[in-house]
Amino acid sequence: MENAKERAIPENSPRESKELELKKLQFATFTEIGKAITSTLDHKEILNMVMEKISDLLQPRNWSLLLLDEETSELRFEIVVGAGSDKLKDMRLKVGEGVAGWVAREMKPLLVPDVNKDPRFSRKADEVSHFTTQSIVCVPLTTRGKCLGVIELINKVEEDKGFSEEDLLVLTTLADFTAIAIENAIFLKRVQELTITDDLTKLYNSRFLHSRLDYEVERARRFGYELSMIFLDLDYFKEVNDVHGHLAGSKLLKEAARLLASMLRTVDMACRYGGDEFVILMPGTSKKNAALVAEKLRQSVKETSFLADEGINIRLTASFGVASLPEDAETKEELIQKADHAMYDVKNRTRDGVAEA
Repeated sequence: MENAKERAIPENSPRESKELELKKLQFATFTEIGKAITSTLDHKEILNMVMEKISDLLQPRNWSLLLLDEETSELRFEIVVGAGSDKLKDMRLKVGEGVAGWVAREMKPLLVPDVNKDPRFSRKADEVSHFTTQSIVCVPLTTRGKCLGVIELINKVEEDKGFSEEDLLVLTTLADFTAIAIENAIFLKRVQELTITDDLTKLYNSRFLHSRLDYEVERARRFGYELSMIFLDLDYFKEVNDVHGHLAGSKLLKEAARLLASMLRTVDMACRYGGDEFVILMPGTSKKNAALVAEKLRQSVKETSFLADEGINIRLTASFGVASLPEDAETKEELIQKADHAMYDVKNRTRDGVAEA
């Protein structure tokens, strides 16, 4: 009977051992990212993890994650790592432009061993970053049949090896995880926006106004600065709906909201209070200065031709009321009430004016 000790035990060759270790690393990486996606909604945390794992597994000299802007159909650099990366931050690529643009349009992964032999390659990024691209592996970030962006790796650290089909497969798997994380972040952002913004005008809604007012009133008291409010109502807006229809009225409200937002400071907050009423919250602003802003807004509303794109060209005016804490009020309820009453004083007298509480 053959002795067990005498039986030959096959040993893995150095190459096989290296491949086994790589497989273990890949599996551990996918497991770690999968757990991260189910345990956190912080997509930046997950993207940073993906960034580290890509560097560990695939060892590119440069790599980037580009996200698709649906409004402009352009890819923007969300994350860029490597030489010249700082020069690419503001760069945009059209869908279909270069290897990344092609992958975004076709939603197919692509391995380019030699960019000089591929007509899809564009030197636009190289010229900006002063980097020389030799090889590329690029995969789309897709979910539900939609492209969210691409991940692009450039030049292997071991240049004599180049990227392989195995690298393409690993990157495709990482991209699937990344797409899930990005989609989760998009959904979360939309839910958050729905809770604080008005669906029609995209300004803050009254729910946000009341919760923010609690914070701003407390800050104003603690640090001893003024908090002013402008309350405004569009004059004869009902006639727009009656004559031109509610669709035209909704579009006019959007235009009016854009006009108001464009004339305010970053720290000011414009809210749609309801119907054709708007509230502007101005931290650290005196009633006098808030009244000056209200006058500028009144003039701009009066001079604007609304619904010009529709060929209607409606001229409107608005009535404004201004109040300030602590001059006119001590609580948020009093501040809203005083600004509202001042606005109705104008409404009941002349319209198209500004009144201070």
